[in-house]
Amino acid sequence: MTVVGPGVTSVAKAKPDNSQARAGWGLVAPALTLMALILLVPIIVAGVLSFTNYSLGNPGFDWVGVQNYERLFTRSTYQKMFVATFTYVITVVPISVGLGLGAALLVHSLGRIGDIYKTIYFLPVMATLLAMAIAWEFMLHPTIGMVNRTLELTCGTWFEALPFFANGCAEGFPLWLGDRDYAIWVVCFIGIWQGFGFNMVLFLAGLTSVHRELYHAAEMDGARSAWERFRLVTWPALGPTTVFVVTISCIRAFQVFDTIEAFWPQGGGPNKSAYVMMFAIFEKGIQQNLIGIGSAITMLFLLFVMFLTLIQRWLVERKVHY
Repeated sequence: MTVVGPGVTSVAKAKPDNSQARAGWGLVAPALTLMALILLVPIIVAGVLSFTNYSLGNPGFDWVGVQNYERLFTRSTYQKMFVATFTYVITVVPISVGLGLGAALLVHSLGRIGDIYKTIYFLPVMATLLAMAIAWEFMLHPTIGMVNRTLELTCGTWFEALPFFANGCAEGFPLWLGDRDYAIWVVCFIGIWQGFGFNMVLFLAGLTSVHRELYHAAEMDGARSAWERFRLVTWPALGPTTVFVVTISCIRAFQVFDTIEAFWPQGGGPNKSAYVMMFAIFEKGIQQNLIGIGSAITMLFLLFVMFLTLIQRWLVERKVHY
């Protein structure tokens, strides 16, 4: 503060010091550069190649414009790809999230005994999905598989009154991996079995942050039943966790590949009934060396994931209570 005259003062404005800003940018520059090289550059390259007919090893390529994208929306093979992908996502995500939440509430209420169930439910997550797919392939074998053998034992019991068991006992149970009507649902079942344990662990982490005082306050306000405590306290408090679990589950569902490749390494299921996007990217870009169409599928894959993630965050976070 500088005195100019009697009773008059002025504040000397210090010049902004840019040395700290430059030092900060210098520290984060290596991380930003690495992130750009690993994330942004491959996306840009894939976006450019999606407008070409490039194949790895060819000396050149031609620009085809939006021809690759037109093929994705006009040919029946790629229409089946969209149907199989969205069938898997719409089926696996809500069921795995719901089962994960239910298992988390059950394990959390059991106390120390719940650690046993926590380990059992989490085992499929720790195991390699490719190895588990091979195990399921043996279990679903039409003649020596444990699934059909168990179903055959139900013949002659009260289960035979149900149409599925009645038809199975009379005509034989289905070829689970060879029937186009069952193939995608088998993959969905395995995805739910493998994924809900991971969601359970995330919900358990969210449940530990819910303060007991909230339940006591809810009881004082008249919330006596377990459902009222869950609806008024637990579910709102799990809002941020639910956003994260739904987003991660959706991304993981779009990334399904190991099971399809283990069951049908050459075709994506009978009549392309389990021809999901990740397998299509692998088949076109790696097996058939069609980099252009494979890049186009990759860009659509990224677009769907980003769009659904933004929509989920916008819809769910409107009711999140922090």
